[in-house]
Amino acid sequence: MADITKRACAALLVVAVTAACDTKAQFAPSLPPEAGFRIDGGVLKLWTGTPCEGVTGLRLTFDSGTQNSTEQVWAAPKPGVRVERLDLLGGSTADAGGLQVRTPLPAAYDWTKAGSVNISVDGPKAFGAKADLAQVLRESAGHPAGSYLFGRSGWMEAADVQRENRKSFLTICTPEPA
Repeated sequence: MADITKRACAALLVVAVTAACDTKAQFAPSLPPEAGFRIDGGVLKLWTGTPCEGVTGLRLTFDSGTQNSTEQVWAAPKPGVRVERLDLLGGSTADAGGLQVRTPLPAAYDWTKAGSVNISVDGPKAFGAKADLAQVLRESAGHPAGSYLFGRSGWMEAADVQRENRKSFLTICTPEPA
């Protein structure tokens, strides 16, 4: 009987250790979520890659998880607005399609010194995405105006995004493939 108990305990331990090593979140998407960023004339621009319908909020988090973490929060009234391209920082918010900055960055904060930017979308079912802001700042001038840095997927134009979305990544508002 003791031998059976030891084997059962050993098997249970193996299952527990194996489960603990699974690093994929329960509701993580099957492909990496991406959003496009670029800098034009000192303006940080976003391209969601595909339209996000019914957006009631956007949250930009700079240097997430560090003591320098800072956020900018945008909001729109329900039923929300359509977002595909948006000037986030350094430009006019007149063409934000109904989104308004609710929580601006602190006046003394220099977003160009941040290492990363995370974006999350409220309203539609959407995924968050992260970009290396230093890379966006460094490389934007070397790419055509219609090209955006989509995280690990690299610099892409519309045809590239259309071809790779649901194949090698998901745009932040693309539903999980069936």
